[in-house]
Amino acid sequence: MSVITPVVPAVRIVIPWRPAPSRLDAFDRVVAWYQQNLPGVPILTVDTGDDPFVLAACRNAAMRDAQVDEVVIISDADTIPEREPLLAAIRAAATSDLVHLPYDEYRWLGRTGSADYAAGVPLERCAVEQFVDGACSGIYVATPRTWAAHGGQDEGFRGWGFEDAAWYLAHTTLLGAPPRRHRGRVFALHHVGESRAGTAYDANEARMARYRDAAHDPERMAALVFGYEDLDAAMIAELDGGSGAVPDAVS
Repeated sequence: MSVITPVVPAVRIVIPWRPAPSRLDAFDRVVAWYQQNLPGVPILTVDTGDDPFVLAACRNAAMRDAQVDEVVIISDADTIPEREPLLAAIRAAATSDLVHLPYDEYRWLGRTGSADYAAGVPLERCAVEQFVDGACSGIYVATPRTWAAHGGQDEGFRGWGFEDAAWYLAHTTLLGAPPRRHRGRVFALHHVGESRAGTAYDANEARMARYRDAAHDPERMAALVFGYEDLDAAMIAELDGGSGAVPDAVS
């Protein structure tokens, strides 16, 4: 398989990652897939150190550390894409003002399908425990410039839940279009799930309600996301960045 460079001027893969026993196997398989299918592309991990782990903060840190027009693949540590849709997303994202999702079908393989994959079954033939309708997480492809233009993801979502759905509404409202999907599949591998109950989950649910209320109203969404009325000023502030975690190299 040939190295994909030059597909875009620069591209990197960043995986938000904090080790946990049930997640190690999936992480290793995700890294191996990228090493095989995008040889020569650097793979890094990022952890902002928040307790609990905050995916939104890690994703934002991944973008802050990259050059403003570099293409960044933010990949969940349990999610594997298909190669051709991912390459199409990389090429498009290099000059796009939207975030690209390299799939229009999200397959949660669960324990059974993940065991199939571990046994050597091709991903597309592995058992599927759930087809996740409307999924908007897993793998994002964008430049930091585009990520900053709509504020990235809200780090106020703590622990599990809603940061991806809130982001989708903010992207659609502030950029005037939903993230651009490419025809393809992603495959989510098994790990022990996070709790979807309790005070933190309820707080996330309440925070999500604010995004639903602001959907389709750019001024209201800008005030919620940025605290600015002027979107140009907000974008400049986001691009200036700030202190945060720096991704660690995997390969």
